Amino acid sequence: MKPVHKTLVLRIVVVGCLLTAAAGAQIVGESAELERVLGQMDAAAKSFKTTEASVVWDQYQKVINETETQKGRIYFRREGSEVQMAADFVEPDKKYVIYSGGKLQVYQPKIDQVNEYNPGKNRGDVESFLVLGFGGGGRDLFKSYDLRFLGSEIANGVKAEKLELIPKSARWRNNVARIVLWIDPAKGISVQQQFFEPDGNYRLAKYSEIQINQKLPENAFKLKTTGKTKFVSPQG
Repeated sequence: MKPVHKTLVLRIVVVGCLLTAAAGAQIVGESAELERVLGQMDAAAKSFKTTEASVVWDQYQKVINETETQKGRIYFRREGSEVQMAADFVEPDKKYVIYSGGKLQVYQPKIDQVNEYNPGKNRGDVESFLVLGFGGGGRDLFKSYDLRFLGSEIANGVKAEKLELIPKSARWRNNVARIVLWIDPAKGISVQQQFFEPDGNYRLAKYSEIQINQKLPENAFKLKTTGKTKFVSPQG
């Protein structure tokens, strides 16, 4: 099992990256097409409560030219102003990731340890990132990104609308240089996401069996720990 580093917050909360840049975005490319897709996302956001999906995460490390693949289920829930996210990975090793109550927890049963991260004053940024493509408004993206419409493309069997997002904040561009979203126009949510880091690493997330506004499992946002689980709060 690879150790959990703080960069995991950026990759999962991928969770953990975003920004409160000023409004006044630059709209690049086909503005009419872009506005249409953002409108679809806005419409979906109005009724969004929950999402459950199967997920495959491919994390590519350029230095070693290696891709690590994780598979499992992912859950999103919005109750009032609170956003919750949970991921239950089963391959290659069990791992549980939960963001709830303003805290991110990563549990690795193999070493029976939970790493806890508190975003503190960046909580709003983290939560806006959590709903990126899953219940977050489309035009709200203008506050944090320069946007470009990249056309239509088949992703996971869906004819999706492809958007490129460039973070406005130089601080965040040090972690995520750009993001590509594949939006299902019928549902207004992501079926695929790719996060590119400045050093050439990237994470590609593919979502399937997507269920919207259905009842989630009762224990979806609860860690399945033991009586001997060690809880740590990495610093730095």
